[in-house]
Amino acid sequence: MELLIQNLSKTYANGVKALDNVTLSIPQGMYGLLGQNGAGKSTLMRTIATLQDADSGSATLGDIDVLKNRDAVRQRLGYLPQDFGVYPRISAVDMLDHLALLKGVTNSGERKRLVDAMLNKVNLFEHRKKALASYSGGMRQRFGIAQALIGNPQLLIVDEPTAGLDPGERNRFYNLLAEVGEKVIVILSTHIVEDVLELCSKMAIIHKGRVLYEGGPEAAVESLEGRIYSRKIAKADLPQFEAEYKVISNKMVAGRPLIHVYSDTPLDAEFIPASPSLEDVFFAKIGGLN
Repeated sequence: MELLIQNLSKTYANGVKALDNVTLSIPQGMYGLLGQNGAGKSTLMRTIATLQDADSGSATLGDIDVLKNRDAVRQRLGYLPQDFGVYPRISAVDMLDHLALLKGVTNSGERKRLVDAMLNKVNLFEHRKKALASYSGGMRQRFGIAQALIGNPQLLIVDEPTAGLDPGERNRFYNLLAEVGEKVIVILSTHIVEDVLELCSKMAIIHKGRVLYEGGPEAAVESLEGRIYSRKIAKADLPQFEAEYKVISNKMVAGRPLIHVYSDTPLDAEFIPASPSLEDVFFAKIGGLN
């Protein structure tokens, strides 16, 4: 099973071009879609999830036309949007039972076994009778995955799933996604570089609706080998360095900016050659430098 997206475009009524001839080949496994907020990731996810139309282009899931055969896609789709609503006073077990019924599991015994298995899978079984409003952020995200997995989807879309999670919850969520990704297509849409690096064997960088890179994270990092330099500078000198060098990022370290500079040629001894990271790749790509 493979998801093929070709020349997908979408312009909103206010003139914003959210997707600009997006072409991607997404195989089974974990696939990272990396981009800043507003890059077009959510528009692409909503289009694949049959929640909105594209202006032009095509998308196929195996032999299914995603844009024309919405019912067939929805039968094979699990979707966890960035913000998903639940009935706050209903329990997890009752909510999943209701969703399983909507998915066509009409036999009550079969439905109970499915719901219990899913709650065990996401480590919520002991909390199954609690109201969803009482769940922590991590528990809500795990419940979100449970509802997305009801019906054994062949395509799972998760949009910014680890935002707001503490490190422990984030790791548990990683492990769950990695397990799911062994059998289905999982698209992980995020602006968090570490999510993609730690989980995905293939990725794309999207910026202003356009695909700037598609391939493996490791290959992307290797492409910057010998081209990234770092240096600590005074805060007041930052504008000067940004004007003189190709500064792709800066962050405050002990009260002083630590800048990363892209250069095809060696810089003076004040700059230290740095091992490139996926974050460097991201900033270099959106800056048009690589």
